[in-house]
Amino acid sequence: MSLMRAVQVSAPGADFELIKKTIPEPKENEVRIKVQACGICHGDAVVKEGHFPGIKYPRVPGHEVVGTIDKLGPAVSSWEIGRRVGVGWHGGPCLKCEACRKGDPGNCASFLTTGISFDGGYAEYMVAQQQAMTIIPDEINSFEAAPLLCAGRTTFTALRNSAARGGDLVAIQGIGGLGHMGIQFARKLGFKTVALSRGKDKEELAYKLGAHVYIDTESLNPADELKKLGGARVILATAPNSKAISQVINGLCFDGQLIVVAAPGEPMQFTPGQLLGGRGSIRGWTARPAKDKSEDALNFSVISGALPMIEVFPLEQAASAYEKMMTSKVRFRAVLKIGA
Repeated sequence: MSLMRAVQVSAPGADFELIKKTIPEPKENEVRIKVQACGICHGDAVVKEGHFPGIKYPRVPGHEVVGTIDKLGPAVSSWEIGRRVGVGWHGGPCLKCEACRKGDPGNCASFLTTGISFDGGYAEYMVAQQQAMTIIPDEINSFEAAPLLCAGRTTFTALRNSAARGGDLVAIQGIGGLGHMGIQFARKLGFKTVALSRGKDKEELAYKLGAHVYIDTESLNPADELKKLGGARVILATAPNSKAISQVINGLCFDGQLIVVAAPGEPMQFTPGQLLGGRGSIRGWTARPAKDKSEDALNFSVISGALPMIEVFPLEQAASAYEKMMTSKVRFRAVLKIGA
């Protein structure tokens, strides 16, 4: 029996454990991936803390996975061994509901989730549905590609599907794991890009990432400053701070949108009048399978040069890397190096 190294969570709230477990075998419609890299994401807290009902423990987290196909399961004909692929948050259709049977998993109410519905990429091998996989372009290395499968895909598709058009003012709230990608994408998509962050320490970085304007929200009122610029057509909220997000609502222009891609635990505070007068709107955003493809974010990154800033950790340091990510001590995406 062949064994592999993996990092698992044995119960909600339990510590990460580095273990040896049997290398999984792909079933029908599945492939086995030899994992090279796996990004560490805030979404991994769902498994770590048990935020989703019905998670079966022990569970191996990880939903920003890049590796090579190692073995094909029965009925897999569209993939070949050796192909470098990625698997993101959406781990494939449930294959049971009407939407999936019709080939439209974007409307599936119970799609599979990588690292939650089944074991993810904090391991040397994992299995995944063939429908969940994405080809990784040759121009991107595995460690930079991994965060694009979730953080990159989310910010890119949020902006691409927003109300903003080329030349419009777009503000990115927060310069972290999501925000540093949002700034790059906003600039490359042709928006007048404003970066919002506390203090002066990230100002130089914001300009290097492509921001046209930097607003220090610690010393200035961000909504007032955005209004001086004409108001933001879109504000992309990437920092999980409800108070900070609430403070920027008045910075929208007429018909402006506040798009929330972060997930703070506290409620946002605003009055209906803040939206009514300027016909503003607030929406949440998560990329959906089929409609918002990982390939789009990857290919746009190749064309535009918008890539994540990463710190790479060995698999045995998964717990430390996760803690640094959760406490914003990583600049800006943590990635596990698992295989060659």
